[in-house]
Amino acid sequence: MKRTALLLALTMATLLPHAASAQDDKAEKAREAAFDKQVFGGPIGTKAAACFVRRYDAAHLAQHPKQKVSAMKVLVTAEKHPDEPMAYAYKIGVQFRNKPGNFDGGGSCSHMVDEDGKKAISFSCDVECGGGGLEIAMAKDDRSAIVKLDVIAVYDRKHPKGDAVTLEGGADDKLFRLDRVDNSECVELANHKEMASLQRK
Repeated sequence: MKRTALLLALTMATLLPHAASAQDDKAEKAREAAFDKQVFGGPIGTKAAACFVRRYDAAHLAQHPKQKVSAMKVLVTAEKHPDEPMAYAYKIGVQFRNKPGNFDGGGSCSHMVDEDGKKAISFSCDVECGGGGLEIAMAKDDRSAIVKLDVIAVYDRKHPKGDAVTLEGGADDKLFRLDRVDNSECVELANHKEMASLQRK
């Protein structure tokens, strides 16, 4: 009898961590799905996109003399391929206050979830062919995205094979609040295959 009880206790001790881990995974997936709904305005399905834009006026730039960026667009996309996990990506368009032209960049994204679940979930996004990146979170009203800039490389849209321009999160370029707009405003950041999917549902 004692041996049976001991075996039962050992079995439970082995199974409980797995059950807890499965429960944690389920909770994490639920948080990720809720965040996706915030970003894209509803369930993703097989493909979704969201566009966020901010154009800074002269008064704002005068109050932030070290800010290099005069306008920013961010297109966030999600796409599900058969037998593969959901793929997230971002494309960014930037205009500089002291440099003419439109500059683009982009990379892949993944969910950033803290272990204890206390911090708000966000996207951690990498830079193509390089280090650095940015973080994309959502404001509480879901009408704005909060872009936290580390360092990214962008390229002149007219000369995409030219030298990269490095944009670092300096004194006034670390945090950007971009407003949600219709996806048609981000069409210039998408390729021809993506353009048809950019109309919001």
